[in-house]
Parts: sequence; structure tokens; C-alpha cells
Amino acid sequence: MTGRMLLAHNFDVSTDIVAALSREEFAEVFRVGLSAYENLKSRLVNHPHWIVEILFPTQVFSPQQVGELCFHALAAKRRSPELSTNHLPQILVLGGIKTTPATSDSPDALQPGDWGVDVVETLSTKAFLEAIAWDTTIADKPANSIFKVEGD
Repeated sequence: MTGRMLLAHNFDVSTDIVAALSREEFAEVFRVGLSAYENLKSRLVNHPHWIVEILFPTQVFSPQQVGELCFHALAAKRRSPELSTNHLPQILVLGGIKTTPATSDSPDALQPGDWGVDVVETLSTKAFLEAIAWDTTIADKPANSIFKVEGD
């Protein structure tokens, strides 16, 4: 069975600290960063919110594992030699499965059973999670319907 994940980018950092990524650059992060895994497929999507689609075999990868690979792909991009900043943003990857009806019939929109994932760059993951009331938001959700990957 194939799982589907749609990624959005939540850039919560001043561009004085680190450059924002265009939609194309953001998609390239995952094309390159996931290229070692031949059974993971990613592409740029045409949607106002979602940027990248990742298809993954659910018998090989859990959504959490794909989220971790996404985290590492963006972290590798931000730690690349061409960035000479000492103030790298912290990264969060927050995922949840869509259980409500689709709001659009667009093939690039989130559909029931898909994972909607916010890839967040922020100066403080703790402050960001508090600002969006993450703990309250997930309090009533089954553990297998959400995931969080965080780190520096």
C-alpha cells in the first residue's frame, strides 16, 4: 500500500538570519534529500498551501519515519557549506492524517487518508509549539494519527 504525504513550509525566521526557500528550492530539498531511497517519490505540487507530495510504501516506512527523513533532508540543506550563519533555525516536522472530507477535488489537495505535514523553521520550537497550542490540538487525537519530529 502507498502512503501519501503533502508538505507545507512554515518559515518562522527572519530572512536576516537565513534565506527563505522558494517553492522550487523547498521541493528540491526533498528530491535530493530523499533520493537515496528509491521507493520514496517526491514532486512539487500545484497548490496554494501544499508544496511537496511524497509517496511512500507503508510496508517499508511509517509516516513518522518519512517525517524523520524530511527533517534530516532540510537539516542537511541548512547545514550546507554555503550557509555561513551561526544562527540556524530549529526544525519541526508536524504531521497529521486527514480524517475529514476533502475541501477540494484537486489532485494536489489533501485527501482523506493523506498525511498533511508542516515543515517548520523557527528560532524556538518550544515557543512555536506553545503558540499553536500543539499539546491541546493533539490531546484527543489517536497516537497513530499524528507525529512530531524536532531537533536543532
